[in-house]
Amino acid sequence: MNSFKKIPINCDLGEGMPDDAAIIPFIDEANIACGFHAGDSLTMRTSIAICLSHQVKIGAHPSYLDRENFGRIVVTLSPTEIYQLVHKQVSILQKIAAEAGAKLNHVKPHGALYNESAKNETVAHAIAKAVFDLDSTLILFGLSQSHSITQALEMGLKVAHETFADRAYVEDGSLMPRSQKGAVHEDLDHVVQQVLDIRNGFVRDSYGNKIFLSSDTICIHGDGPNALAFAKKIHGL
Repeated sequence: MNSFKKIPINCDLGEGMPDDAAIIPFIDEANIACGFHAGDSLTMRTSIAICLSHQVKIGAHPSYLDRENFGRIVVTLSPTEIYQLVHKQVSILQKIAAEAGAKLNHVKPHGALYNESAKNETVAHAIAKAVFDLDSTLILFGLSQSHSITQALEMGLKVAHETFADRAYVEDGSLMPRSQKGAVHEDLDHVVQQVLDIRNGFVRDSYGNKIFLSSDTICIHGDGPNALAFAKKIHGL
């Protein structure tokens, strides 16, 4: 037994990766792609069914409409367009979940939309407004202590400060851009240590300095080659 704070583990799923069904038993919350960067109605239905069989909470994972770049390139949109983008995707997953007798627990933006929300109040506000208007009881997942969180709280939404098991951080508490070497952790021991650090209230930046962050949920990326190994190991900590 250890004295670390137990924090739920979430994973981005429904993106066409082979290990989704194997990962789900080892996580607490699933962020399911809504078709704009990956996935389709079949993957959404399949993911929801497996989540229900393992009592895993179901969330929507909306993104920019950009399957070619897997939603990882910023698309310049007006606040209204961002609102409509998120509203449409969450609505799609809501309806599919309802058909299965399920209710969404949360919304977590994907990729470039997530990162823009973290640093841009206008984007964060548009996303939070779309979520609030659809269902004000939904929890909005956002980068810990970022604009994503503050705008959602101002809107009256419940939030989850999110940290990452498999991503590197820079000095200001944001994620290292994927274009930089070392941005994605691939070593199991490194990921385990980062989770243990997060449970103690901090992460380390690329220089080894502590960054103190709140954490209500820890993400593993389901599209990573070691996602299943990470999920199994962290689940057992």
